[in-house]
Amino acid sequence: MIIKEANRLGSIQEYYFSRKNAEIAEMNKTGIPVINLGIGSPDLRPSDETIEKLHEIALRDNSHGYQPYRGDLELRKAISCWYEKTFGVKSNPATEVLPLAGSKEGIMHITMTFVNDGDEVLVPDPGYPTYASVTLLAGAKIRNYKLKEELGWQIDFDELEKQDLSKVKLMWTCFPNMPTGVRATDQTYIRLIALAKKHGFLLVNDNPYSLVLNDEYKSIMTFDGAREVALEMNSLSKSHNMAGWRVGWIIGDKDYVDSIMKFKSNMDSGIFLGIQRAAVKALENSDEWHTKRNDEYRQRRKLAEELATKLGLSFSPNQVGLFLWCKIPDSMPSGEWLSNKILNDARVFITPSFIFGSTGERHVRISLCTKQENFAEAIKRINSVDVK
Repeated sequence: MIIKEANRLGSIQEYYFSRKNAEIAEMNKTGIPVINLGIGSPDLRPSDETIEKLHEIALRDNSHGYQPYRGDLELRKAISCWYEKTFGVKSNPATEVLPLAGSKEGIMHITMTFVNDGDEVLVPDPGYPTYASVTLLAGAKIRNYKLKEELGWQIDFDELEKQDLSKVKLMWTCFPNMPTGVRATDQTYIRLIALAKKHGFLLVNDNPYSLVLNDEYKSIMTFDGAREVALEMNSLSKSHNMAGWRVGWIIGDKDYVDSIMKFKSNMDSGIFLGIQRAAVKALENSDEWHTKRNDEYRQRRKLAEELATKLGLSFSPNQVGLFLWCKIPDSMPSGEWLSNKILNDARVFITPSFIFGSTGERHVRISLCTKQENFAEAIKRINSVDVK
């Protein structure tokens, strides 16, 4: 091309799963289709009520215009009620809840709102790759903090406190954690809030895995002092089988939300009303609906563990969320080597851990987002592959 791309793109690559899914699509054109146990894209459907509400609103003549930049008030009220019911967090839906077209959008909005060129951003390692890539796009500096295996993949606060954090503007956390499946303790949140107050930075907890194979619902916003220094993001992608619908939100103090609105209102024109009203219905899903979803994931988890055992991998049975985080044996060169090996030899794809950072590089991640029969077939294929 004759027009050069912007310099900012030189600091990042195309998203790993975008590139890998294209590679898998090419493989699927020839030979045996690949069983994809990589990305966490739920294959289950939303509740019937959710789909019916989308259809109902879409049939109305007056439903298809631009929507309020702050989101439909009915959705904000539903989010506020759901957060109080689920986590015990009270919020003002008019001023403290901001719907998003998915929480990935929120990562960009928050970063662009608060981070200046040259600021530092604390990013978990291992952690969601988008935290790092958006930091670079904003012209800021990544400061990785390690989640340590010897600490049960928790934060090493003692190590953090020894560092010069004077240039840090923002810290990303994700609990229940992706990719490790570890839950935060109360002490984790208490120390995070204290750290943010001491050093004067914004703390953002990304919390989309709360309801998946987890019975300890926690929000950082329930802890004393959180509203002064913290925001929390959540979404319907994992917990309500609505990844492609792109519905998430930020919850936090009015002043932070107002600041984010300055950026967001210049970047989008709202979410389709049908999706917002359908999201209201999703937030009203019964406990029985969530139990049924988790029952299915529990069966898949058993199969994922069987597959991991066949490969000689080790894992903690206490993980929660949508994935199984596994350690490779010393006999294997790397998680990337194992991922490529079984992709090429067995047509099964699992995610190598290098995309989440260097700390967990001798690990792989197995997604639960495929049918039980696909897991059974993957196990059968793995049996015929020599991975030693």
